[in-house]
Amino acid sequence: MAAEKILVVDDDAGLLTLMKTRLAAAGYQVTLADKGEQAVQCAEQEIYDAAVLDLKLQDADGIGVMERLLHLQPSLPVIILTAYASIAGAVEATKKGAYDYLTKPFDAKNLLHSIEKALEVGRLKGELNRLRSLVKERFDVANIIAASEKMQQVLAQVSHIAATDSTVCLYGESGTGKELIAKTIHLAGSRCNRDFVAINCGAIPEGLLENELFGHVKGAFTGADQNKKGLLQQADGGTLFMDEIAELSPSLQVKLLRVLQEQEFYPVGSVQPQRVNIRFLAATNQDLSKAISEGRFREDLYYRIHVIPIHLPPLRERPEDIPLLAQHFLCHFNQEMSKSVRGFSPQAMQHLMLHRWPGNVRELANVVERSVALATDGLILPEHLLLGESKAAPREEKLLPFNEAREVFERAYVTRVLTATRGNVSRAAALAGRYRAEFYKLLRKYDLNPAMFKENDGEAD
Repeated sequence: MAAEKILVVDDDAGLLTLMKTRLAAAGYQVTLADKGEQAVQCAEQEIYDAAVLDLKLQDADGIGVMERLLHLQPSLPVIILTAYASIAGAVEATKKGAYDYLTKPFDAKNLLHSIEKALEVGRLKGELNRLRSLVKERFDVANIIAASEKMQQVLAQVSHIAATDSTVCLYGESGTGKELIAKTIHLAGSRCNRDFVAINCGAIPEGLLENELFGHVKGAFTGADQNKKGLLQQADGGTLFMDEIAELSPSLQVKLLRVLQEQEFYPVGSVQPQRVNIRFLAATNQDLSKAISEGRFREDLYYRIHVIPIHLPPLRERPEDIPLLAQHFLCHFNQEMSKSVRGFSPQAMQHLMLHRWPGNVRELANVVERSVALATDGLILPEHLLLGESKAAPREEKLLPFNEAREVFERAYVTRVLTATRGNVSRAAALAGRYRAEFYKLLRKYDLNPAMFKENDGEAD
């Protein structure tokens, strides 16, 4: 592992020499600067793991230099050196981003210990930023698998509203991906570096749910021997996602309404309100209008959460997405199980396309996981799916105008042909009984990319 790089800034030449000797002996690479401007120039040319900076420089104010260094390298841990008389200035520096401060004269062991701790903080910050980047990339709108027009409309809506702080209510059957969309909205917005806190209102008993949401103060009830932060406080500055919000009891609906109106709440047992700054996202698989008419949901709360409604279509209404999602889950479970299943047989894919999917995307993921586990010859066959009879109740399909119905069929058909040929346009055109030029027109018409259907080993067109 390469030695960590330390930038040392001080206008005392003797101290610079001494610090370079001690830090180099400890295995660090050391860069020296005796002026603030020189330190900034060094930071423009090199990435450092930590900096040691004198608060009082002859040519510059140490806090100003530190702010310029942090502007160039935001994760840089800075240790301030100060005389006893300027400790107040060092405290101010820590408020503005310094990691620590040492008073002169300082012990060499204290210096090395402070640097070690600063480097560890820097490593943790770097890892946190890396993980945040990975999570943000995973939940980026562009990476959500959706070829259907209905889901493209949903993602366009998400892109438009993410930058706002408006309350969003997600409607959709279980398994349609409501939490995925909620996370995407959070990570695409200005609160992406703050917490995303999720709670399923239907999975926690009412008595516990209030405590989980609002927290409590010491002595609020038997066993409350210390204060506890609730999810509202944890989400302060970030986003709170409340799934199955229709399951809230009437009393909790009243308390949530106050939070939405006033951005404040009372922890259990407290007489002092707590203020919070939260973006609220809600989700339900129920018809809230019906719940209002039945007296199960407050109308005023409905209007508070129904600012921007987003309706997620069930999987059976977007069959074009089934082959793409199935291939995505196949790759995922191949890696998880250390298997090398190549794909789905045409008959197996036909079964997937014709299934009613009462459990939606979640059910599809479970089916593919089971199929990967059962497949033995490198290909998923119909008998591996174990779909059984769909539990979805038959429903009367809405009749579409002829041209619209033809387009729906064409898009689904082209998707199935591309899936069966794994993205090979020549074979797909032959299978469809169309010239390649005609088939390419269909691809352009429905914005379908053959590369999305190819396997990892690639198949020549």
